[in-house]
Amino acid sequence: MACRIRPASAGDCRDILRMIKELGAYEKHSYETQVTEEALIEDGFSTQHPFYQSIVAELPEGQKSQEGFTIVGFALFIFSYNSMKGRVIYLEDLYVMPAFRGQGVGKRLLQEVAKIGRDQHCNQIQFAVLDWNQPAIDFYRAQGAFDLTKETGYHFFRFGDTAVMKLAEFEAQ
Repeated sequence: MACRIRPASAGDCRDILRMIKELGAYEKHSYETQVTEEALIEDGFSTQHPFYQSIVAELPEGQKSQEGFTIVGFALFIFSYNSMKGRVIYLEDLYVMPAFRGQGVGKRLLQEVAKIGRDQHCNQIQFAVLDWNQPAIDFYRAQGAFDLTKETGYHFFRFGDTAVMKLAEFEAQ
């Protein structure tokens, strides 16, 4: 497929948000999408230390999607740290519009994330996949990923916004 993988710009945030919403609907979590285009711009492009980085898969202008889009996929990631292994990329999202799946776009996005990680001396890419999303599980396994829960016993946890606020308000007695 003739698409270009490139760093995202602030001007891509409208398309990134569109695809985040598509991903939320696919994952049956669309009710959770609270981020706005403005927040994506501010958090990724308006600060000296962005909270995330992103790359996009872009079609040539003459090859727009059926809906008229040239941005047909994205990966959103952050740099993290593993106290035992060192630098890590956490891949928050990798998404390709359904019409462009199976054509190598997702693999090219993942390869670019790996190149960025290699260039930043990261030794791991970590991510989470819903247990029912077998196509994604199969895709990542085919690229060499392994399931931490099944193979090492690690479980992925989250404190939601209410728990964060409650923890932050706690004062030692």
